Amino acid sequence: MSDNKIPASVGNKENILIIGAGLCGSLLALRLGQRGYQVKLVEKRPDLRKVAQDAGRSINLAFSDRGMKAMRMVGLQKEVKKLCLPMLGRMIHDTKGNKFMSLYSGREDKYINSISRPGLNMILLDAAEELPNVTMFFNQSCQSVDLENTTAIFKDYNTKKEITHSAAIIFGTDGAGSVMRNNMFINKSLRLSFSIDWLSHSYKELTIPATENGEFKTDNNALHIWPRGENMLIALPNIDGSFTVTLFLAHETGADNFENLNTPKKVSEYFEREFPDAVALMPNLTEEFFENPTGHLGTVKCYPWNAYGNTLIMGDAAHAIVPFYGQGMIASFEDVVVLDKYIEKHEGDLQNEQTSWKTIFSEYQKERKKDTDAIADLAIDNFYEMKEHTANPIFQEKRKLEIAFEDNFPEKYNSKYSLVTFNADIPYSEAMKKGRAQDKAILNLLDYGKLTEAMSLEEKLTLVLKETKEILHDDDVAKNL
Repeated sequence: MSDNKIPASVGNKENILIIGAGLCGSLLALRLGQRGYQVKLVEKRPDLRKVAQDAGRSINLAFSDRGMKAMRMVGLQKEVKKLCLPMLGRMIHDTKGNKFMSLYSGREDKYINSISRPGLNMILLDAAEELPNVTMFFNQSCQSVDLENTTAIFKDYNTKKEITHSAAIIFGTDGAGSVMRNNMFINKSLRLSFSIDWLSHSYKELTIPATENGEFKTDNNALHIWPRGENMLIALPNIDGSFTVTLFLAHETGADNFENLNTPKKVSEYFEREFPDAVALMPNLTEEFFENPTGHLGTVKCYPWNAYGNTLIMGDAAHAIVPFYGQGMIASFEDVVVLDKYIEKHEGDLQNEQTSWKTIFSEYQKERKKDTDAIADLAIDNFYEMKEHTANPIFQEKRKLEIAFEDNFPEKYNSKYSLVTFNADIPYSEAMKKGRAQDKAILNLLDYGKLTEAMSLEEKLTLVLKETKEILHDDDVAKNL
């Protein structure tokens, strides 16, 4: 299906229930609505288009090529692009207030964007609501799901009454704490494997406000990072001239952690010591620190994602990840893109054979599982890279080489970051395998002094590619032993 118009068969397709109207659920509702399905989208929170954003909840996200691919699928790329603020690279801040830019790519057209989470969600909800075959319900919290009979019970926050929604197919896009996934887990006959791996660090969101004239107080073309070994601070720009600042701090280990930063004086002293140039931009630091909630970070993995051929969990409900690759939302969007591919493949059968949904779900999860596991692992890798390695001289030298390779030999080289972020058609698992091998190759060659000043850039690239090929071969041999 190449365009995004509603097919002529609207009204003749299965009723579908989607639990959760966040970014994944709203995109899924829109796409299934465009395909002509009768869709009910149910969300436990109020309609975010009618209420203020909760303080302390992430209001901006990193947005890149894979996300835009999903927006092109539903025809919203122009509207979404208006919300994007380009970030060309990482602006690294040291403890003395010095800073330097580390570009994301050697190619001018390759950068990530800061985008408003609620703004993006609103665009998707508005587009879905325009379709006559999509109905939305808010303030209804899912209590339980009868997976086999495809019914779900909700509690209405306003009336306090229970409401039952039924459908032919149910999708659970209800986040990392998914009620639908929990119902699958307790059903022992489904044999769902589930794990959540909590990070030792938690996070708190703060603000660098705009100037009185609504202008940015610092560079708005970068993602700012204050790497401090165990902990770090990052900041992303917002369209209104402010920055959303996130402190990633050990929860209870180490000399500085959320447990012992328990007075305004301790908070001020910590920030003055570790992030002096950021403190100068944050007039409401201590007030926000104690007013805003502390969030926890974890990786959710589970399998299988479908039950009885008529229910499927997607997005964070199936594979929540930590936010350090800027791919959490995008991985959820990519879920919808991959699912859409299999609906396209089998949609002709769905008119006559209900069990074809089982085929769609089976093929979808078989392809998608290895890639969501890969991006989860990459996000953990990037956590350590951001907080520890970005200020390391050998890492900086590696990045300079990669930028030069991409700038001068764009057809021959893509860094791991570029493979993940700027190559929407390369699966995460493939990007991880090749990217890790390249990283190992460059670091080994630098450490052994084999990339000398006397060598031309092309000679260095040839040696890196040769070393990468050997590492990939060794990895394949070890895997097959």
